[in-house]
Amino acid sequence: MTALDLSSPVAVVGTGTMGQGIAQVALVAGHPVRLYDAVDGRAREAADAIGARLDRLVEKDRLTGAERDAARARLTSAESLDALADCALVVEAVVERLDVKQELFRALEDVVGDDCLLATNTSSLSVTAVGGALRVPGRFVGLHFFNPAPLLPLVEVVSGFATDPASATRAYETARAWGKTPVTCADTPGFVVNRVARPFYAEALAVHELRAADPATIDAVLRESGGFRMGAFELTDLIGQDVNESVTHSVWQAFFQDVRFTPSLAQRRLVESGRLGRKSGQGWYDYRDGAERPGPHTAPPAEAPAYVVVEGDLGPAAELVGLIREVGVEVRPEDGCGAGRIVLPDGGTLCLTDGELPGSEDVVHFDLALDYRAATRIALSASEGVRPGLLSGATGLFQALGKEVSVVGDVPGVIVARTVARIIDLAFDAVARGVAGPEDVDTAMRLGVNYPLGPFEWNRRLGDTWARDLLSHIHEWEPSGRCAPSLALHRHAAAADAREGTPS
Repeated sequence: MTALDLSSPVAVVGTGTMGQGIAQVALVAGHPVRLYDAVDGRAREAADAIGARLDRLVEKDRLTGAERDAARARLTSAESLDALADCALVVEAVVERLDVKQELFRALEDVVGDDCLLATNTSSLSVTAVGGALRVPGRFVGLHFFNPAPLLPLVEVVSGFATDPASATRAYETARAWGKTPVTCADTPGFVVNRVARPFYAEALAVHELRAADPATIDAVLRESGGFRMGAFELTDLIGQDVNESVTHSVWQAFFQDVRFTPSLAQRRLVESGRLGRKSGQGWYDYRDGAERPGPHTAPPAEAPAYVVVEGDLGPAAELVGLIREVGVEVRPEDGCGAGRIVLPDGGTLCLTDGELPGSEDVVHFDLALDYRAATRIALSASEGVRPGLLSGATGLFQALGKEVSVVGDVPGVIVARTVARIIDLAFDAVARGVAGPEDVDTAMRLGVNYPLGPFEWNRRLGDTWARDLLSHIHEWEPSGRCAPSLALHRHAAAADAREGTPS
């Protein structure tokens, strides 16, 4: 099954931001495009807005004047659904209400031919449920674009329970012909991206609700240590707190209130107060004129130790040994078994977080980094009774490496590590349940939400047992089940244990 021929008309129903973006993608690809909106005059306004964006593409040398003129000639607004009768594909981008979408597609089915591909751009509703009332449900698919559709490359091609494989293949090939990067997935709550991405928000909110760190500090650690493009709080402010919470709540309800997807009370209160983020002027941050954005908590300068003793293998943090040597701090290696650690001159130890609480006045945990050389900030976590000299020495060591240091509360798994571990876990669970393949999951998370690595790429880098072990330890301290490793992750880690001859 091949992509739709470029001579085939494509219709977009719903002319908001997403609808206009999808229409622009199909138009620039070369299709005749028809816009329809139930509100009188909206389709014409949308056509004018798309025309203006085509003008800007010409100004940026991304289209020629002739290409713009040809595209404008292919774009029309429809006064009724009847004008879509000869379309080969209709993509819906209307309000996220099941009854509205079902009613629309029933009406479309009375107009278009039985060979017309029908697609919903829903991000949170069941594709199966939307298409369930259709006379020919096999030609119904999900085509989930990401906003802004002309710029973001990812499209999730979602097969509902009744979708014919040929219809899904045609939708996939059409999206690819439009210059997009499609991934295939089954109809499951949140599809791939909105399912696997939930921990990015949830863990940041959990650390905040535990009063271990403020939003500005958590965001800075996720960006500057974890390598994420934006922190969770600034990203939800950009998305809209109401939109982000609605998706979280929808996924949670669709999974029968699975504790792994539990919404945040702190976010609920923010929405109830009307602080929806950038669009309302206030969210986690204040965007009103003259408002100052708070900075992250950053420790004051401290003296670096003259030497450190490195015992055992530091695992994902092994790169630190070379970095410490490079800045002139003597490294005295010692053999050791078990998890590696850095011992400071006063006898205190510095360990990469493993999901345990530091729990001792002689231990400081440091967070995971995407790249310890490139990271510009590191989070340290210690018990309230930690010796001040130990915390100062740990701070001074990382400052000597050129890092800002944020000291956060005594929280298991600190910030980046617990976030990455939970993302890995949900990715393994999704693949085990047939939602998508590992490569598609990695592609979706890199392109859909700009993660620095896909979950399976993270897993290969960190080791096959790392996420299971860290989450198991967090679960011991937070036994709600939210951080308990999935069966899929347990199986994967147990297989790795067996290969290495390690008891699981």
